[in-house]
Amino acid sequence: MQSLPELEQLCNVLYNGHDPSERAHAENALRPFSVNVDYIPQCKAILDSATSPYAQLFATSSLTKLLTDNAGLGGQLKIDMRNYVINFLANKGNSLEGFVVTSLVQLLSRITKTAWLDADNDAHREIVTEVMNFLKQQNNTHYHIGLKIFNQLVTEMNQQSPGTSLIAQRKIAVSFRHNALLQIFQVSLQALQELQASQSSEARLKEQAASLVLACLSYDFVGTSLDESTEDIGTIQVPSSWRSLIEEPATMQLMFDVYRDNAPPVSNVALECLVRMASVRRSLFGSETERNAYLQRLIAGTAEVLARNQGLGEHANYHEFCRLLSRLKTNYQLSELVAVPGYQAWINAVAEFTLTSLQSWQWASASVYYLLALWSRLISSVPYLKGETPSMLDAYVPRITETFITSR
Repeated sequence: MQSLPELEQLCNVLYNGHDPSERAHAENALRPFSVNVDYIPQCKAILDSATSPYAQLFATSSLTKLLTDNAGLGGQLKIDMRNYVINFLANKGNSLEGFVVTSLVQLLSRITKTAWLDADNDAHREIVTEVMNFLKQQNNTHYHIGLKIFNQLVTEMNQQSPGTSLIAQRKIAVSFRHNALLQIFQVSLQALQELQASQSSEARLKEQAASLVLACLSYDFVGTSLDESTEDIGTIQVPSSWRSLIEEPATMQLMFDVYRDNAPPVSNVALECLVRMASVRRSLFGSETERNAYLQRLIAGTAEVLARNQGLGEHANYHEFCRLLSRLKTNYQLSELVAVPGYQAWINAVAEFTLTSLQSWQWASASVYYLLALWSRLISSVPYLKGETPSMLDAYVPRITETFITSR
């Protein structure tokens, strides 16, 4: 390898070549860059000088691998690398291919994570302040990069990385939750609110902002590492310091507004956020009055969606909306639901929605499960219902049962 053009050609063959022997040759020739820490300066030089996006991708991926495989890299080296990546994204972000930006963001997040607990240097904990500079720029590209960094950073801190022990992972995750996550959650809500209010905002920016809200709400707050593919994740253990943001009516209303005014993937991500918000722990609320008001907003919001049939023709929206309805009963008792003003109109709308869904279950068979789970939990709670407020279940359950049987 004598020159930069030759290296760029090898990188192009590595990522785009169709001949297995040529790709194997390119991989062998380029291997030293990703296994020898002495090649870190060369990787930076490639990023500085290369015009090929595949060479930039290769250099960034190599740096990430070197950082991951060599936990003992010096603290100053990590700081220099981190500053280099931030400046590179700030100065050249407008001209980079999307996959190169993604790779650089992954590198920055990995650097921050591996050095987060370094006792002799707190510079890496200033990442939130530095990324905010991207959001203050007057162009969409930098704004998008800033949101992308926050998204990847939350994801990186929330999952175990190669070479990181489970104990170390928990220390990092807890420290990040304590020192940075609430601030990022506030940034995500503010960004989404501003983008929602702007008539000219790009869909990709809204998607990143909504995804960031979801990433914050999906954080493994207490280290349980529960599987989202099951419906048994129970309650979300949001820290008490988040109480004012969660209880604030504008937070939930923002999610319903984003859902109403956008198409997938923004709208279904907003619904995923509402699924999480419907699952926050009971003890988070300052009083039962606050919790009941919170439930009332959930009932009113879902009732409006049903009344207007907002976005439910989109499969992604439909699925998440079914999850949201099911989660209401998972986290609230039947006695609490029937006490909500508007309950009767809501349960009627949910029943009609369920009947319609059962009649077209082939289209949404995976989603119907959540509706059946909702009605199953409602029925199971009837023996424990006290007071004279009618649950109205006896008027709907026989029809739902009959429709379920005949639709099969």
